[in-house]
Amino acid sequence: MDYKQKYQEKLVSADKAASLVKSGDFVDFAWAGQTPVAIDKALAKRAKELKDVVVRGGVLLAEPEIFKADPNGDAFIWYSWHSGGADRKRINGTDAGFYEPIRYSELPRYYRENCKVDVAYIAATPMDQHGYFNFGLNASHLMAAIEVADKVVIEVNEKMPVALGGFENVIHIDQVDYIVEGDNEEIPELPAGSFGDVDRKVAEIIVNEIPNGACLQLGIGGMPNAVGSLIAESDLKDLGVHTEMFIDAFVDLYNEGKITGAKKEIDRFRQVYAFAAGTKKLYDFIDNNPQCMSAPVSYTNDARIISSIDNFVSINNAVNVDLLGQVSSESSGRKHISGAGGQLDFVLGAYLSRGGKSFICLSSKFHNKKTGKDESRIVMDFPQGSAITAARPNTHYIVTEYGIFNCKGKSTWERAEGIINIAAPEFRDDLIKQAEAAGIWRNSNR
Repeated sequence: MDYKQKYQEKLVSADKAASLVKSGDFVDFAWAGQTPVAIDKALAKRAKELKDVVVRGGVLLAEPEIFKADPNGDAFIWYSWHSGGADRKRINGTDAGFYEPIRYSELPRYYRENCKVDVAYIAATPMDQHGYFNFGLNASHLMAAIEVADKVVIEVNEKMPVALGGFENVIHIDQVDYIVEGDNEEIPELPAGSFGDVDRKVAEIIVNEIPNGACLQLGIGGMPNAVGSLIAESDLKDLGVHTEMFIDAFVDLYNEGKITGAKKEIDRFRQVYAFAAGTKKLYDFIDNNPQCMSAPVSYTNDARIISSIDNFVSINNAVNVDLLGQVSSESSGRKHISGAGGQLDFVLGAYLSRGGKSFICLSSKFHNKKTGKDESRIVMDFPQGSAITAARPNTHYIVTEYGIFNCKGKSTWERAEGIINIAAPEFRDDLIKQAEAAGIWRNSNR
């Protein structure tokens, strides 16, 4: 088969690809490192002639040109499955962007059963000799979006790493309607989160709970990064990786000899992930690396798959935790921050794993710049409008710099006492008063 001829027949300019969009269409912009660049610029030039085009994406690593060309959202309404900085700015305080609540493991099914896609634009590697384009950093849900799309356009980026794997991580030229040769720009980076003394204290508590041979899922941010740093300094060995987001910390752990995957019950010796976002160090590590396995999120985040791996350790951040053990990780009041992502998937899956543990970690307090005062992240009641990411029956371990508390099997009173004990000391008396008023407190000899 002469795939090169097919390639030439389907090759168009970015402007031609952008011309496929009509007012009122639903357009898919992929996710994170797969967000198109050249097509985004071409589509932005059409801002004044289009109206109410819904563009889906998420985890933006850079601000798209369509945002700059249409700040009020008259032409382009942004729908974000999970928010980075650019998404967040678009969503908060405007009607130009909106969050789409998800349980990340279900996202491919959302597309296949519930989402309309008129045009899908996806960045990918150059075509190989067999006629396949590789999704590079992100299997996630892209094949599902392609399957329901009326038109599929691939934007080729020679800088995109080739991600080996799994499945649903490539697309054949026969499934593609048009091809755009992009500008071959470097993939935007997501710097590894910095961490301070509080993060390190939380990490020290968690690392003491991790056995040799454990399989890790790390979220993004300072605390998971601190955990990775401490694991690198520890005596732990034969760790595995099965995660939704592949981050720089895993590269560092591998280079320190901590990750082998030898003890995993499935996908042995493979670092399994749904999408990757980090620095060039991470992208270079993934490129043509047989130990990295790119797979759809319906696999990586399936609680049944996670639970089949012994000693699974899930580590994620939270914005606030209340005295009942409910976890709010995606908003502060009505201010949108990130998204539900796969936190619940891993909270459920890790607990079901034999020897598994799910850790929700957060600093005990934060400094409110508006009021100039410190405020507790441990609360009786969430700020009005806060989204609940993990319901109270699902929460396993909660960790702050003041300690760790296991919510499982505990009554509302025991939870209140245990969670207050890991709050910042200056807020504990007030939290006890609030717990008393709420009827979830009794005197004890603690």
